[in-house]
Parts: sequence; structure tokens; C-alpha cells
Amino acid sequence: MTQTSLHSSNAKLTMQYYAGLMSGTSLDGVDAALVCFADNTCSVTHTQYVPYPPELKQTLLQLHTPSHNELEHSQLVAILLAHLYAEAVQGLKNSLAEGASITAIGCHGQTIRHRPELGFTLQLNNPAYLAELTGITVVADFRSRDIAAGGQGAPLVPAFHANVFAHSTIHRTILNIGGISNLTDLPLNGAISGFDCGLGNLLMDAWCQRHTGADYDNDGAWAAGGTVIAPLLSELLAHPFFDQAPPKSTGRDMFNMSWLEKQLQPGYAPQNVQATLLEFSARGIADAVQRYCPDTQELYLCGGGAHNGALIARLKQLLPIVIAATDKLGIGADWVEAAAFAWLAKQTLENKPGNLPSVTGASGYRVLGAIYPGA
Repeated sequence: MTQTSLHSSNAKLTMQYYAGLMSGTSLDGVDAALVCFADNTCSVTHTQYVPYPPELKQTLLQLHTPSHNELEHSQLVAILLAHLYAEAVQGLKNSLAEGASITAIGCHGQTIRHRPELGFTLQLNNPAYLAELTGITVVADFRSRDIAAGGQGAPLVPAFHANVFAHSTIHRTILNIGGISNLTDLPLNGAISGFDCGLGNLLMDAWCQRHTGADYDNDGAWAAGGTVIAPLLSELLAHPFFDQAPPKSTGRDMFNMSWLEKQLQPGYAPQNVQATLLEFSARGIADAVQRYCPDTQELYLCGGGAHNGALIARLKQLLPIVIAATDKLGIGADWVEAAAFAWLAKQTLENKPGNLPSVTGASGYRVLGAIYPGA
């Protein structure tokens, strides 16, 4: 069990359990965390992972772009996701002591379109179905209200990071490395900031799967055996996203295999392309830390990329600061985002804001999410 203080809470809480569900841009499965809130602390008491069937991942990838009968396909996928989410919640429920119950589920859903510049975002989810399957209140659709208020709708986890990871005398920055990488800057003075800073695992995973058959490059070993292609790296880093000032967010709509293929030249060895993609992710992260979080003393990592040894080694070369996993702060690197959506669900039920305008660019604080009462 891990336990972390909730710095901004002013009153003691009775013991409450919330479930947080997160399925991100890596499209690998559902991360579920059972979070206990009590006495101004946040404790992750149990975790569960439910992998996506390979055919589901392929369908989700197809739904990222317009296709025949996509509306019906998306709704059928949402029902399938509800069953997987319910399976994950059941695993959490099985860990509860007799008499304990889950107050609510915070379910992010599976993003297939994120276009805040056009005023919308789309996460596949069927929270009504999930509420029926579990009998538990579900909070979902966290991003839309922030976008309606002029924000990016992402990242949303910085508000949680600020509550559980901020330090009174040490300037910390939290780095989540999922398919996309995002930063939360927790300065000693001034506004908290947070933004997507570039690629994480998204292109590395896709390229590795295409050329090796593996779902991901274990520990970055394949990339570590290659050589960075300097002209390709320059082309990738020239994307205008990297010159855009925060707040900003991105996803597969902007960075995908079709985009990568346009930058490739005949004769590029696949392993060298992988080495370049790792450097691309590392440089995007390091450049953003240096530019927008320049006084950072400690960088704490979460997300699947926190296990990529070659990527972490490169970050340590680029950034002369303390770099470690969030495990050292009390929440395992694999479960921070899921725990964040448990916290966001609690904020919603207590009619408290879940966004940070300084992070998303929204016109003000907003209570996020839609509530689906349990059966």
C-alpha cells in the first residue's frame, strides 16, 4: 500500500474508496487503481491491469481516422470497453475488506480524437453501461467542460500531481511518459504549469511492432543498439508543435505512423530509426524541462516509459538533476494516472474543480465530468 499526503485539503476525511480507470494512447489495456482517501492522505491500496485483445487495439487504431460506418463501430467498441472496465473494477472490489465499498468510479475512456482547436474531444466510453454492470456511480467525460471553457482539455492530471507530489522546499517536476509525454511543473512560487511536451512511447511502440513483432522495445534495448540518424532527428524536431508555448496538448491526430513515414528516406535501417525515435522523445522532454521548467531540482517519472532504461539513461545525460520514479513519492509509476482519475471523480462528487486554468488554458476553474448514478 502506498500513501501520500493531500496538501490542499483543509478538513479530515472519512475513509472513502474510489476506483480510477485509465486507458491511454498506448492502447495496451486498462490500468485500474483503488484509492483510499482518509485523514488528508491518498493511498493506492490495490491495482489491476486488464489487457486489450489484439483485435480491439487494431479497431481503436482504425477509429482514429474517418472510416466506413465508424459511428456504429465506435458505439460497439464503447460497450466492449465498458465490459473490460467492469472486469477491472471487479478485481478492485475483490480486494476490499468486508463492509467496505467503492464510492465512485472515475473513468477517463479511450481517446480516439482530440481536437481542442476545433472545440471537441472524443473518448470512447459507455459510463451508463458501466454503472449498470458494476452498480457503482461512474464519473466520466472529464475533458469536455474544460474545452468548453476555452481550455485544451488536457492534461488533467497536474491538479492531482499538485495535491500529492508538491514539496514546500524542493522544486519538483512530474513527467508522465505514456504514448505522449507530459510535464507538471510544481514551482516553489508562482503558478503550476502542465502541458504535453512531445512523444513518449507512441511511435517507438508502433515502429518496434512493425519491424520486430514485439508490442514494445523492452528496456529500449533495440534502440540502444542503433545509431541516431541526425537528418531524421532534425526533421522530427522541426515540427511546429515544439515551438508552440504552453498550454498545449497533442495525440495521435498530430503524431502518427503516417506522419513518421513522410520523414523517412530509403535506406534508413529500422533499428537506427528506432534509436532516432528514442532520441526524439528524450530531446522533446529535456528541451521542454529546460525551456519551461528551468529551476527544476527533481524530476519524477511515471507511465510505461518510466521502465524504458535506455530512455531514462538518455534523460539523465541531458538533464543534470535528480531523476527517479514516482515510487519514491509513494505512488507506483504505473498507477499515477489511474489514481488521478479516482481523485478527479471525488472532486466532481464534492462539486470541486478538477482543472487548473494555468495548465489547460481554460477561462477559469471548472467542475469536470458527468455523473452516472449507480444502480
